[in-house]
Amino acid sequence: MKKPDLHIVSFSGGKDSTAMLLHMMELGMQIDIVLYCDTWMEFPAMYRHVEKVKKIVEDAGIKFVTLKSPESFKYMMLEHTVKRKKPIPGNPKGYSWAGSRSRWCTSKLKTDMLSKYKNALMEQYNVIEYVGIAADEQYRLEREQNKQHEHPLVDWGWDEEKALSFCYDKGFDWEGLYEHFSRVSCWCCPLQSLEELRKLRRYYPELWQELIEMDRATWRQFKPEFSVDELEIRFALEDERTAQGLTINGHSKEFRQALKERLQQQQNFLR
Repeated sequence: MKKPDLHIVSFSGGKDSTAMLLHMMELGMQIDIVLYCDTWMEFPAMYRHVEKVKKIVEDAGIKFVTLKSPESFKYMMLEHTVKRKKPIPGNPKGYSWAGSRSRWCTSKLKTDMLSKYKNALMEQYNVIEYVGIAADEQYRLEREQNKQHEHPLVDWGWDEEKALSFCYDKGFDWEGLYEHFSRVSCWCCPLQSLEELRKLRRYYPELWQELIEMDRATWRQFKPEFSVDELEIRFALEDERTAQGLTINGHSKEFRQALKERLQQQQNFLR
């Protein structure tokens, strides 16, 4: 017997999935479930945005499903007992910060739960999943897993700029998140660029302070070259030098020397 179709919209809360979802609703396209996965560490403004969209979806009679791990990001990072193939000296608890080769947070708090939920549905339905990949994100379309999905933004010829403009026109502004970041994901991600981290420190000081405290509480340094405390020293130095009209170019020998001296001063102070 042929399984009935089930239309699922994968919703991250970002500009592309928001634009896709809202326009699909405008066009009257079939949507049975809107599926959102809460990683525990989204920007507060993103959570408020998700709640606004959820209300619109539910008011339209569409099911909105939120998946969320019972074990929080901080628990997994700082306290979880990890079974490791190669023991770490001191046998520290938690996965600590993710790295480019070990993105445990993505798998444990997102992809594993999504896969489990969708696999259960596939036993009863022919699942048709809609994913918000924009027309100018060809590199994402070429990934094997995305070849199994539907991509309405691509069908409509909507690039990332068009998706964001559409959301703004509908009154969704994420309280300015997209004025600071080109992409909005977990605010504590160590894979962010230095420029993104500068903006986190400048515009979201309470989250920056939380990031400092999280880094102090774990065993793996935030970035291979810098702890968050050291990034704070670097960014403070950049602020000082900018005010003085001095270079803050990371490739400048003068700046690198000034940073080295400032970091050394801090180490001497802590002794």
